[in-house]
Amino acid sequence: MPTADLALRDEYAAAVERLAGHTLDALRGAGGAVAPAPAFPGTGPVPRPVLAAARVLGPDVLAPQALGVTGPDEQAVLLLAEAHRAFPPSAFPAPATTPPSSPDEERAAGAALVTAWRDWGTAVLLARALGPAADALLPGATDEDTGADTDLGAPRPGHAPHPEPYAWQAWSVRMAQLSALALPGLDGPVHDAAREHSLALARGAVRSLLRCDHRVAARLTRWLAWLAADGRELPLEVEPMLERIRAVGDGSARTALELAVAERLLTGGAS
Repeated sequence: MPTADLALRDEYAAAVERLAGHTLDALRGAGGAVAPAPAFPGTGPVPRPVLAAARVLGPDVLAPQALGVTGPDEQAVLLLAEAHRAFPPSAFPAPATTPPSSPDEERAAGAALVTAWRDWGTAVLLARALGPAADALLPGATDEDTGADTDLGAPRPGHAPHPEPYAWQAWSVRMAQLSALALPGLDGPVHDAAREHSLALARGAVRSLLRCDHRVAARLTRWLAWLAADGRELPLEVEPMLERIRAVGDGSARTALELAVAERLLTGGAS
């Protein structure tokens, strides 16, 4: 990989970590905005890496609000809306409508489906935060051709994540990629799959922890915490999992954010 590409990749990765850190601070009640100046509209051009970071974190940019830790954060809302304009859902491949016929097609279809579901979650939270201004700030949020609306006019993908839950290793990895949907105020087929297959989530979380894949373990444990908050019985205790991941984790802000969301869900985050 050329040096310039490596430098750009590092810049974008650092922007994601910074934004995750600001979100984590807000979630922990440390004060300050999720999107500090000049990283939000109204204070000058928003750096493209910051917009990309908001796109990567997606619904988690609004996690402090969704969990009832903070009140409305206009800066975070506007940043996420601006990120959706800069990197619109239409710029990404749409989920496949036919079964994949090769491993490459299966990987591409899985990535497209994850992106589509995360976009749905972001759109729901943004529409709720923006109210009547959503249509103006998020063009295309409603599919007028098909009428495929959900609550708040956010388009919803047509099917839950594959592979099938009986292939629990692969399925749990896919659910880990969708951990940002494990927030109050979001519910749909992905959440129904989590409710129905809590054992697969638990197996995936333990397997990931044993393999030292701490971020995946944190993301799956977050789903388990969401299930606990939803009143479901679980096949393992969530708190010891969180403690272990916190003790041996990778130290990144993104993993810490996953753990903080899970902890908040367990202690009575907004429902």
